Amino acid sequence: MSHQSELISTDINAYLAEHEHKELLRFLTCGNVDDGKSTLIGRLLYDSKMIYEDQLASVKADSVKSGTTGAGKVDLALLVDGLQAEREQGITIDVAYRYFSTKRRKFIIADTPGHEQYTRNMATGASTCDLAIILIDARYGVQTQTKRHSFIASLLGIKHIIVAINKMDLVDYRESIYLKIQQDYQDFIGLLDVDDVHFIPLSALDGDNVVNKSDNMPWYKGIPMMESLETIKISNDYNFTDARFPVQYVNRPNLDFRGFCGTMASGVFHKGDKITVLPSGQTSSIKSIVTYDGELEQAFPPMTVTLTLNDEIDVSRGDTIISSDNLPIVADSFKATIVWMTEKAMIPGRQYLIKLATRSVSGSISSIHHRIDVNTLEHHNADQLSLNEIGCCNVSVNAPIVFDPYTKTKATGSFIIIDRLTNVTVGAGMILGNTEISDFKAVTSAEHAARFSQQATVISLKGKQAQEVAYQLERHLFDNGHAATILEQATAEYITVIKKAGLICLCLNTNADISFNCDHQTLNDIYKALKEQQIIY
Repeated sequence: MSHQSELISTDINAYLAEHEHKELLRFLTCGNVDDGKSTLIGRLLYDSKMIYEDQLASVKADSVKSGTTGAGKVDLALLVDGLQAEREQGITIDVAYRYFSTKRRKFIIADTPGHEQYTRNMATGASTCDLAIILIDARYGVQTQTKRHSFIASLLGIKHIIVAINKMDLVDYRESIYLKIQQDYQDFIGLLDVDDVHFIPLSALDGDNVVNKSDNMPWYKGIPMMESLETIKISNDYNFTDARFPVQYVNRPNLDFRGFCGTMASGVFHKGDKITVLPSGQTSSIKSIVTYDGELEQAFPPMTVTLTLNDEIDVSRGDTIISSDNLPIVADSFKATIVWMTEKAMIPGRQYLIKLATRSVSGSISSIHHRIDVNTLEHHNADQLSLNEIGCCNVSVNAPIVFDPYTKTKATGSFIIIDRLTNVTVGAGMILGNTEISDFKAVTSAEHAARFSQQATVISLKGKQAQEVAYQLERHLFDNGHAATILEQATAEYITVIKKAGLICLCLNTNADISFNCDHQTLNDIYKALKEQQIIY
């Protein structure tokens, strides 16, 4: 099967040891629909002999049935598009992951969808990747979706891009077409924060410049795709300057040991280093760096270690241990770019759970600066974000959190947004930095309504039981997450202030937006009527 099949059969322990210490490269493929993403991955696996014989036989049989690649050719895309719905539609829907290795590296491939309605899927696949392969059909050149995928890759901090100009066999391997597409893409990528870009002309279907150099394009002096994947340097992509250690778990097996477990997010820690625990601000120094194989003198990304300290200070899951001479930001608000991932639109003011590293706090998107058109990079005004939309927003949380800009440290600069009722992840964000005074805007009536799930309304309660029902209704509204207040002596000025605050104002025997006679309508009748009239929801 692979180059290591003999080693696996003769010395499994040697194989595992060799495999364990290889450098891991995570990369994704993205591009327009039918640009050949899945075929390219299939070709990489096929030509590097990473396919089992029975799997290959099944794919060959399916290729004959589909007849999509011509007589005698294997439809290598079927190795990746494994879902039945994907095969029926001829598109990639979900993110498909594949794993393989060569003598130099281990690889995890994320095959992401090309359709715009699956932007959230692509963002998910890109979030952990070191490199992106952007496929371009040589017949059509740089398309709108090429720009969209490049923008999302840049947004998610991917530092290395390989532009694979595919289907060169369909344009007679002409160098002029390759050079034209290369120039068009370079003109666009200059707008984005990406420095390391490589161009490779290839044919995924026939294998030209994928694993082996192509005889059909002697004018191309570069290296094939596989060699690029094996040699692109990613070791310097980590931030080794700003020491950040989010605490995942407090390990207390006995009275003599108390360690703090987690993964190094960035920077380097040494035994004896002075540290600060945030957000509490307590200080100590590192006593030991413990691993399963013994103690270490230093720890760096992406190592998973346990730290012990020289002082008994309060440290819990969700805290962050940092170097005392290099402090991050600690605040209860920040500016971020957010990708919205659910059908229910994001409305400013609505409460969510914000999870950043190992810390979870409640909070809300307080305002939207603008929505980003991922196809043109233009900014548009927006009062909400819908499925797959991306916006620049202010986020407010109900307790201080520790963070860095995403461009500085991914682990402490990224977060997810979780629906508090369903526990579903509804959004993902990349922190741009601290909020500024100019970022704050006046709270709007729509934000009040979203926060309290109600419309600001003045309700008049009349009858002998009015006062008693008013207090019962206030309690009932409060217990169900709404905000109301009772105004026994109503004046126009008081009512204006209360409505401006987004509250439901309960008045006694006063003209109002809506009135109820408590001698004839029960508390349940009134509450039901408020829901039917969409005053509360």
